[in-house]
Amino acid sequence: MQPEPTDRRRLFAEEARAERPDLAMLCLLVAAEADPDSGDSALDAAQAELDRLAGLLPFGIKGPAAWAKAVADLLGTRCGFHGSAADYQRLESSLLPSVLRRRRGLPILLSVVWIEVARRAGAPVYGVALPGHFVVGFGEGSGGGAGADSDASGLGERVLADPFAGGRLLTGADAELLVSGTTGANLEPAMLTPADPLDIVLRVLNNIRAWAEARPERSDVALWAVELSLLLPSHPAKLRYERAELLVRRGEFLHGATELEEYAEVVEAVDPSMAEAVRRRARAARARLN
Repeated sequence: MQPEPTDRRRLFAEEARAERPDLAMLCLLVAAEADPDSGDSALDAAQAELDRLAGLLPFGIKGPAAWAKAVADLLGTRCGFHGSAADYQRLESSLLPSVLRRRRGLPILLSVVWIEVARRAGAPVYGVALPGHFVVGFGEGSGGGAGADSDASGLGERVLADPFAGGRLLTGADAELLVSGTTGANLEPAMLTPADPLDIVLRVLNNIRAWAEARPERSDVALWAVELSLLLPSHPAKLRYERAELLVRRGEFLHGATELEEYAEVVEAVDPSMAEAVRRRARAARARLN
């Protein structure tokens, strides 16, 4: 018997509120929304594959640079995990089971694979949410330089690797170039802070929402991505408005109008003009029932 979608969402909400949220499980539950017919066996198989890959790493690895090289050799070189521009056009690139199967994905999902495989093997690994390009770090995650460098980037005794590029090790200059190429800004020390698992999951869901936004016919994907985001303990309030708009777009006018009115109540105190605009949108939605 397959688990009900409501059961999976309950598990997602519970895991998101756990003392130490399981990043892999949360990403697998996200993927389950895209494939409601998949059973628990699919989740178990993905976890088993992460365990299997971790078991292929050699014993006795010491030091961030050695860990980064060993994981890159395994996942990037031997197993062929990497990304390409075409991966940004595929929903599968944001779904962990598909990334494990295809060995292709977005930077953040490939980073999840790196993190989960390395963590299982005992590596000091964490995600690094650089603007526009997610990478992984090896080390204690509390300051220092990239690779063997100790330069102006402030990376120190840490090593950064880019799973999208097959695990290429990044110098401080490489990290600065990634940031400047995406934002035009300089690399700031705060950008190198280890990413919280829930922030990683929210960023994964944001990518899925962006994918669906470019494809109006996939409002179903946009809706479940928003609804999962709303189950996270911390999320942008504007997601409630986005969900209401999606409901209206999908023809659920009464439900959407009700949620628009509830959102207007929330923003009334800080932005009365915005609240009135949302109420007008709610009235227009209700009028479509006639």
